[in-house]
Amino acid sequence: MKIHKWGLFVITCILLCAALWPASAYASVKYSTYTKDSRGNLIWLQPSYFPLGVIGQNLTATDPASKALISSPMKNPKDIFIDAKGEVYIADTGNNRLVHMTETGKLLRYITLPDNPFNKPEGVFVTGDGSIYVADTGNKRVLKLDASGKLVQEYKRPESRYIPETFVFDPAKVMVDEREFMYVAVHGSYEGLVMIDPKGKFQGFFGANNTALSPLDALKRMLYTKTMYANEVAKRPEPINSVATDKNGYIFTVTGGTATTNQLKKLNVKGDNLLRGSSKPFGETAPWDVPAEGVVTGPQLSDVAVDQSGNMIVVDQQNKYISHYDASGNLLYFWGGASAIGSSQVGLLKSPVALDVNSRNELFVLDDQENIVQVFRLSEFGQKVDQANQLTLAGRYEDSEQPWKEVLRLNGQFAPAYLGLAKSAFKKEQYEVAKDLFKEAGDQQGYSDSFWQIRMLWLQQNFSWIASVLVLGIILYIAADKMTANREFRTRWRNRPKSQNRFIANTRLVLHILKHPIDGFSAIHYENKGSYLSASVILLCVYASLIISQFVTSFSFNPKTFVDIYSTFTQFFIVWFAWIIANYLVSSIYRGEGRFKHIFIGSAYALLPYIAIGIPLAIVSNVMTMSESSIYQFMGNAMTVWIGLLIFWKIQNVHNYTFGETIMNIFLTICTMLVIGVLIFIIIGLTSDFGSLLYQMYQEVTLR
Repeated sequence: MKIHKWGLFVITCILLCAALWPASAYASVKYSTYTKDSRGNLIWLQPSYFPLGVIGQNLTATDPASKALISSPMKNPKDIFIDAKGEVYIADTGNNRLVHMTETGKLLRYITLPDNPFNKPEGVFVTGDGSIYVADTGNKRVLKLDASGKLVQEYKRPESRYIPETFVFDPAKVMVDEREFMYVAVHGSYEGLVMIDPKGKFQGFFGANNTALSPLDALKRMLYTKTMYANEVAKRPEPINSVATDKNGYIFTVTGGTATTNQLKKLNVKGDNLLRGSSKPFGETAPWDVPAEGVVTGPQLSDVAVDQSGNMIVVDQQNKYISHYDASGNLLYFWGGASAIGSSQVGLLKSPVALDVNSRNELFVLDDQENIVQVFRLSEFGQKVDQANQLTLAGRYEDSEQPWKEVLRLNGQFAPAYLGLAKSAFKKEQYEVAKDLFKEAGDQQGYSDSFWQIRMLWLQQNFSWIASVLVLGIILYIAADKMTANREFRTRWRNRPKSQNRFIANTRLVLHILKHPIDGFSAIHYENKGSYLSASVILLCVYASLIISQFVTSFSFNPKTFVDIYSTFTQFFIVWFAWIIANYLVSSIYRGEGRFKHIFIGSAYALLPYIAIGIPLAIVSNVMTMSESSIYQFMGNAMTVWIGLLIFWKIQNVHNYTFGETIMNIFLTICTMLVIGVLIFIIIGLTSDFGSLLYQMYQEVTLR
């Protein structure tokens, strides 16, 4: 019995250790994993990948003189490719060779061309039949080798009248489709990928990026003459850094440099970008994880890989992060971080330059500073996310429900899980549940579609009594109006004496301005009507309307769930007072007749449409869907135009301007506001610097 009990105890301990092993393995992961919620906030996740190990660190070669094995590490490698058999090919750029090894790191061979040697090869691609394509950058050519490593064909700069004479063919990466057409990413080429057929004939440029123009560039195009604009430095699209393909034949490109959008593209054969929301930036970074260089910059995407599920994986060489997106471009998670200077840690990266995925979705990351390949495997959490997301993308929403619940059990803040559950609830016609889940996931369109279904079902159930109440109400109103038309109480009400209270009189003036703005603003100028008190009350009501609108507007039209009352107050009143001061200064110089009081009161009264339309529109938005967004936008634009016209008429009548003088006054006022803003910025900066100087002088004196 004692032996039996000890045996049970030992087995229990073994099972507990086995159960706790993944947790302990994950706890040893040196990097953090994040995702983003519907509001763009970073959410910490448990690791989606954990490191398996390192390969390529113990390469050897035979010394030609002594025939002995000597160390032959990789030197500044630039590309990695995993073939259909799971074997690894690396463009060992600094050693002018290709390294061919197994997925466990066992060296199979070095591929070189003694008779026609490589010169700084930076790209490698292997087709299904074993043919090897090499971007031989230093020799400005692309090479095709057979499976044994023998040269089959050489492709140099293609000849075509469609290629600019200044074009330099420096191939960086190469990809080959099922037709054996090559897509070559060229260093510094803003024209896009160079597409070459198997015979070496140029077929065109493919997938070029768009030129990013700043507002300043647009202003220059409007104001400069053709000669002046021609002297400007030409704006060119960013070159493509790398190219990849998947089993469905889609072509994926990544762009770094100064690009802020479209860094990742998924292209069909026509070159159309299929990623939904492709104008958003790709490549994620946690702002508190500062890289070794000390500065967090924009994403510098150097490579892209596609796993067996169609998920896209991009690597940011600058910030050392690896980001994962599903086949539609939705963020799943991102992870990584910079390795400490002077040390090497498994999982942390020094200079991740390329990556690829094998048939088991294991991730191989090439580091051209460490000259190694780190291998990562999906964790339990990562596997569940992948399984659930694939079911959702395939339209099997109900089947994805349980996997997504498992994901939320592991991490209750994972936003894609809420989106998957929302789609499942919508498919099961649980629209109230779906609406709440879509809101949690930040999906406005899904929220709107769910509400549309709820609204339609409610109208179907209640239309008869709603119509009856409306008809009965109209009949009763008409009848009551007819019956009381000649009654004395209605006559007394129509002829009631108007209140002599000044505040009430000013309130009536505000309402009068809405119907007769020219008369109303003329009364402010010539009859000295209006008061600071009523104008201040209007301003406070407008501010309250801003806050109420943000709180009350439906999620379909306002995705913000947090309202910063202080920030709204500061921005609104700073802009408004800057307008008042600037307009008063300009009017004092530019023949304006209005006093400061008239400008203050008139500018406040002109904002009344925001109260009259803004709040009702916010309330009504809660019974509208995005299919009525044109109505919502029309009302919002009408409110803005109305306020603009009132301000225009206020300036014209308060200052007794002509139409042209009014336009000039508005332009000068805006310019003055900009000048005031710049001056305030400079004064604050100088004051801050002066304060720092005084503090440093104080420390110098006290410490000595």
